[in-house]
Amino acid sequence: MGKRILITGAAGFIGYHLALHLKSRDDFVIGLDNFNSYYDLQLKRDREHQLQNDGIEILHADIRDRDLFQLALLRHGITHVVHLAAQAGVRHSLSEPDDYVASNLHGFVSVLEACRRFPNLKFIYASSSSVYGLNKKTPFSVDDKTDQPANLYGATKKANEAIAHAYHHLYGLSVTGLRYFTAYGPWGRPDMAYYRFTQQIANGQPIQVFNSGRMRRDFTYIDDIVRGTTAAIDLGAKCEIFNLGNHRPVELLDLIGLIEKHLKRKAIKEMLPMQPGEVEETCADIEKSVQLLNFRPSVSLEQGIPRFIEWYQKYHSLSLSTIASEV
Repeated sequence: MGKRILITGAAGFIGYHLALHLKSRDDFVIGLDNFNSYYDLQLKRDREHQLQNDGIEILHADIRDRDLFQLALLRHGITHVVHLAAQAGVRHSLSEPDDYVASNLHGFVSVLEACRRFPNLKFIYASSSSVYGLNKKTPFSVDDKTDQPANLYGATKKANEAIAHAYHHLYGLSVTGLRYFTAYGPWGRPDMAYYRFTQQIANGQPIQVFNSGRMRRDFTYIDDIVRGTTAAIDLGAKCEIFNLGNHRPVELLDLIGLIEKHLKRKAIKEMLPMQPGEVEETCADIEKSVQLLNFRPSVSLEQGIPRFIEWYQKYHSLSLSTIASEV
């Protein structure tokens, strides 16, 4: 029999792709999302429409509604919760810190409180490369210290890992944390740099390049993220943390160059100093993920960016010939 999986944040980027993949292998999948307005709601609704077409229901609810969440677990006989719902983004945390406390702390505990009532349930949750904060050692290993967060978002994700461990210790709940490294691809988040740069370059608008482009990110294509997450679901570990990254960091200016190449349009760059809360480099040590999850990322940025831009042009009804003719 297939697994019975509830995904929080199912109308989000990773949740959407994961739900479709799990359904394709005959797992029962149901989603939950509160459809907040952190970015364009239409994109979330369009993802939901695609999921509904595939027979996946999304409950419109907040993760802090513990009674509703617990009822959903009981009613659908859920065996696995994949908790992806969270307030994301570094910039937003500088201006709206309470959003992170509400979702990433209060919401996280609320979900765990519901899950602990079901002793055999497996809890898999999204952590982040942001937990490594000001760590200067690369690649980042799951054994590295993570006690110097660079921003509130990273601090809440570090707190999630500590809280999950406490629930495992106290109640025997099976918990697996996944430290995602800069996930990207079709149906992605518009607040992410690769999406924002694509949109601005396509529209002839200047792009803001922080730290004069002297930053490196471990961009991880969504299909690899989904494969790693699925492997963690299937492993059902008692209490583990894994890095899910591409293990090949790329310069920010190289990312911009790839977008320029496939849009056939040059970027207007506005060079700016480092933004508060950012770090210069992320790079995942994936040795543990290779050993226990057989996680072997296969999509390079050179392969992934054209796939994203193809989706972007179709979704936004843009034409390469139209863009090129304006150059």
